[in-house]
Amino acid sequence: MKLIIKNDDTLKNRRLNILKKEIPCLDSEWHYHAEYELLYISQSTGIRFVGDNVAHFEPGDLVLVGPYLPHLWRNDVSYYKKKNKKRVKTIVAKFTKDFLGEGTFNNPEFNKINKLLSESKYGVCFGKKLSSKLHKDLLELADLSPAQKSITLLSILHHLSIADDKTILSSSDMRQNMTEQSQRIDIVLKYISDNYALNISLNDVADVACMTTNSFCRFFKKMTNKSFTQFLNEVRIRNASRLLVQENTSVSSVCYAVGYNSITNFNKQFKQIMRVTPKDYRLSI
Repeated sequence: MKLIIKNDDTLKNRRLNILKKEIPCLDSEWHYHAEYELLYISQSTGIRFVGDNVAHFEPGDLVLVGPYLPHLWRNDVSYYKKKNKKRVKTIVAKFTKDFLGEGTFNNPEFNKINKLLSESKYGVCFGKKLSSKLHKDLLELADLSPAQKSITLLSILHHLSIADDKTILSSSDMRQNMTEQSQRIDIVLKYISDNYALNISLNDVADVACMTTNSFCRFFKKMTNKSFTQFLNEVRIRNASRLLVQENTSVSSVCYAVGYNSITNFNKQFKQIMRVTPKDYRLSI
């Protein structure tokens, strides 16, 4: 498995393609492609990787990913179990910058959309209030006529471009890091997302990558802009924040469920990443 560039047959002769996905594992590999991608999660939960950003996703998650930015949406492990009855519903809009014609967004009236498309090289996540407002339009995209798809997507991009509630995801331009040496990152990310609750050591993950620990540390830092330990903590804490929403789950139970053996360390890592303690986070929800 490797970091790959996607060139779907359905996109070769089209500037806009809308997909409705209802199966787990939205992408099988950490990948990038030449098109912009607007991805809306209507149903399902899991972890997403966009550049060097790691975050939990849930219904209402709306993200714009720019061309050549590596990304992966990975459902929770429970979605892959036999007899799983959890539903997945995702809308994916892949489009080129000229889907309305060459140079359209260079016109002054589209300055804000052009700025948004530029920001997407880092990945942009939008707030739940906005995604809720656009929910109906997003779900209907796949069923529209070609002309209606273009018109509706333009309207959606307009709303996104004037939104105040948005977050830039990747802290660096990860497009610069896409080389042949990145072939191992896919299997490493999958291993971490599927096994974060276990006692994963640096030796374990280096073995998965078939590298020495020193070589792996340099490789992982280059590909994700983070150390392995920092990355693993982020995956664990993002999942912990999801579990804390469940009122019948104690903080100590969440601590052990996401792979920590020490409440003190869990509280420390949670506050460092989420800026509040687990208890305060639960009270703020």
